[in-house]
Amino acid sequence: MGTVHARSLDPLPMQGPELGFHADDIERPDMEQDSKQEVLENKDVIVQRVHIDGLGRTKEDCLTYEIADVFRAKNLIDVMKRAHEARQKLLRLGIFRQVEVVIDTSRGVDALPNGLDVTFDVSELRRMTGSYNTMVGNNEGCMVLGLKLPNVFGSAEKLTFQVSYGTKETSYGLSFFKPQPGHFERNFAVNLYKVAGQFPWSSLRETDRGVSTEFSFPLWKTNHTLKWEGVWRELGCLERTASFAVREESGHSLKSSLSHSMVIDTRNSAILPRSGALLKINQELAGYTGGDASFLKEDFEIQFNRRLFWDSVLSASLWGGCLLPIGDKPTCIADRFYLGGPTSVRGFSMYSIGPQSEGDYLGGEVYWAGAVHLYSPLPFRPGKGGFGDLFRTHFFLNAGNLCNLNYGDGPQAHLRKLAECIRWSYGAGIVLRLGNIARLELNYCIPMGVQSGDRICDGFQFGAGIRFL
Repeated sequence: MGTVHARSLDPLPMQGPELGFHADDIERPDMEQDSKQEVLENKDVIVQRVHIDGLGRTKEDCLTYEIADVFRAKNLIDVMKRAHEARQKLLRLGIFRQVEVVIDTSRGVDALPNGLDVTFDVSELRRMTGSYNTMVGNNEGCMVLGLKLPNVFGSAEKLTFQVSYGTKETSYGLSFFKPQPGHFERNFAVNLYKVAGQFPWSSLRETDRGVSTEFSFPLWKTNHTLKWEGVWRELGCLERTASFAVREESGHSLKSSLSHSMVIDTRNSAILPRSGALLKINQELAGYTGGDASFLKEDFEIQFNRRLFWDSVLSASLWGGCLLPIGDKPTCIADRFYLGGPTSVRGFSMYSIGPQSEGDYLGGEVYWAGAVHLYSPLPFRPGKGGFGDLFRTHFFLNAGNLCNLNYGDGPQAHLRKLAECIRWSYGAGIVLRLGNIARLELNYCIPMGVQSGDRICDGFQFGAGIRFL
């Protein structure tokens, strides 16, 4: 049997007759090799050796877990499939620029008639790499410069320094990432950062200097993250006309918190899904590990997507959250929830729903928001199969409420308050998907249920971001 090269194609087909190579790519075997090839294709084989060529600073023992399944292959097709899966695992480590797979018959005095050797030919990344890109957040853009040191100690660790300059936020961050060998989803990270942001809807500026450690791991069909964060926060007024309520919040504070998040995500895309569901639950407890902020914060996100006729998609989302102060000290304006804008309740200005003072929005301690969308292709399908598939039209109906609760009242009083003064809107628009990075929306909105103090956007509204209601 001749040597088979499974080149670095991404993704490499894993089944059927197309296995990343064509008949012309295989050397023409002679009659003796032909009989051996027939044996290998139709009968059991044994993977005798697996080699990794091209290693420099990478420790080979940390890669043993990624390639171990190749030894369990029972036939040639199974060897190719498991070798491809091992290649994907090696690339996922983020330490190799290229990985090629070579499958050949075993040679040597100990070679078995049905023995195979599998070789992974790798090219390591340089010791230092740089990057420049732009990112789109919740209705803001930023330029990001990064410096990365992959594979610092030879076991797929990563040290990253990143600078981000945006329209409302500037940040600096240094992070260290360490995966568990053989279980990339289980990883540990340490972050040092400084973030300076402006929040014009509250006439507030905030500078955070902090450190955090987090541990991520999968459990059954869920992904979990445990995190500790310590932040020194400096709040100040963005304008001289800031309200007295915002001026009262100005000054320094220290927050030390423990948090946990759980995610179940079966969507085919995080930006503009056409099928699947999402469940995300977050809990944060501050004050028990120090600092002068004490609260319990819970929030969740649910989304369902279902394909309908004519390539249309029905999507439904529900968000909610509650912030409970611990002790007599009120919650901080930086910890509260905010609602409204092109990425949440459309038809309202950015974060312009809920409690406010002299035109400055102060956020709320409890909120909910829900939306129903009907996505469909562009009329007459221009650019079908190409650029036109990045666009979708959608009709939407969304609603929500944000307020503060008197926790001395009972649950029925809380539900009544959340059901009062519901803001809602409906409309239609065009959605543009920017790969798997972000999405843009241009909508015509008709706001309803407007309350005193709310700022609305009646008519066309533009939105850009990653997370949309």
